[in-house]
Amino acid sequence: MSSARSITQAVCPPRAVFLDFPLGHTAGRVGDEVGNRAILTETLAAFEAIGHPGEIRDLPFAWADDDAWKERVMRPGPDHATGASGEATDVEDDRGERVDVPQYQREDDRIAAEIALAEDGCPGCVFPD
Repeated sequence: MSSARSITQAVCPPRAVFLDFPLGHTAGRVGDEVGNRAILTETLAAFEAIGHPGEIRDLPFAWADDDAWKERVMRPGPDHATGASGEATDVEDDRGERVDVPQYQREDDRIAAEIALAEDGCPGCVFPD
């Protein structure tokens, strides 16, 4: 699953799906269980149907009715952008603060991850010292 088409094309994975969503939201909005499930269902169906290596399928979901959200996520900090009417508008960066500890949507997710890590380790996980 990717929200960065150019990067995905460059690494040429065996199969991929693309959503034009903000980075970090590849499965949809936090807490939107219906939307998350729909995205994952479409992803799995695409992975079964993709017929040749390197194919990237566009999923039929939209983050918003227009592309205004891209101005907010692509420009860190206060910036100057042009609104739909053509006049200049101030655009604030609405991304969350970056932290160096794992974040979980729900407490039971945190507990399950900690149990799995304690029992089996995590060969793919890299944690900062």
